[in-house]
Amino acid sequence: MDVAELLIELYGRIPTLARSVVEDLDTGQLAESPAPGANNIGWLIWHLARVQDDHVAAIRGVEQVWATGTWASRFDLAPDPSNIGYGHTVEEALAVHPEGPGVLVEYLETVQDRTVAWLATLGATELDRIVDDSWDPPVTMGVRLVSVADDCLQHLGQAAYLRGLMGV
Repeated sequence: MDVAELLIELYGRIPTLARSVVEDLDTGQLAESPAPGANNIGWLIWHLARVQDDHVAAIRGVEQVWATGTWASRFDLAPDPSNIGYGHTVEEALAVHPEGPGVLVEYLETVQDRTVAWLATLGATELDRIVDDSWDPPVTMGVRLVSVADDCLQHLGQAAYLRGLMGV
């Protein structure tokens, strides 16, 4: 297995897990929070898709999927490419209103398709390229790609746990 195949396998798990978390939920369930100030399923899935969209677009030097089309309006948000959820206040997190579970999966799959098409072109030596020198040590493409997948999978686990708490 080469590096592209490995990364595609890793990233390929994300949409399937997200779909299983949100299927058959309504907008009220997507917005349900287990405690005041805790993130809800809708925000968690939106955020993980936004992180993948933002970070992979930055590595590639291309525009985010979020900044094109009607994605932002389908979440009742402005198309601000810097809004990925990091540092959200409770009010900002509660302002993320996906029109339903379908838009969460559709946006994630659109981001995912673009990510996977690009990952298929990667060679192992490219993973050593520095993509963020604001850290010490600087972040390589390989580290950033693992970090994004890790963040997505952790948030998927949180969302699945919340679904279980709801008993659905």
